[in-house]
Amino acid sequence: MAQKKPIFILNGPNLNLLGTREPEQYGNHTLADIEAECRALADNKGMVVEFRQSNHEGELVDWLHEANDAACAVIINAGALTHTSLALGDAVRAIDVPVVEVHISNVHARETVRHHSYISAPAAGIIVGFGTMGYALAIDAVARWNET
Repeated sequence: MAQKKPIFILNGPNLNLLGTREPEQYGNHTLADIEAECRALADNKGMVVEFRQSNHEGELVDWLHEANDAACAVIINAGALTHTSLALGDAVRAIDVPVVEVHISNVHARETVRHHSYISAPAAGIIVGFGTMGYALAIDAVARWNET
């Protein structure tokens, strides 16, 4: 039986600090906690995840390019790069796999600079403000897409 393509779950700058960074904004879950939850949920749905984090914009762009051939979909929480990176927006636009943008906090209830995303327009969907449950919602969406 051929190995199914994984869901790439990409995390941007400072998300490695989850659990200690602004817990009133982001909660107490660590990125390792989120990864374990994502792996378990995907496994339960017969899927696999490739979970990655980088503080470097270019590495995220490279992973998006890689996903075009290697992944069935991408879930991305680009952190603050969401609001500043034309390069990430262009990379999402350039690939043919569906991309789901995820944010733990409700970015629209925060500073004005966070109200704009370079990723949203080319993304297949956006999940914001549901805490770390947003990752699970995104995996569920990808699983449903793959059923059809």
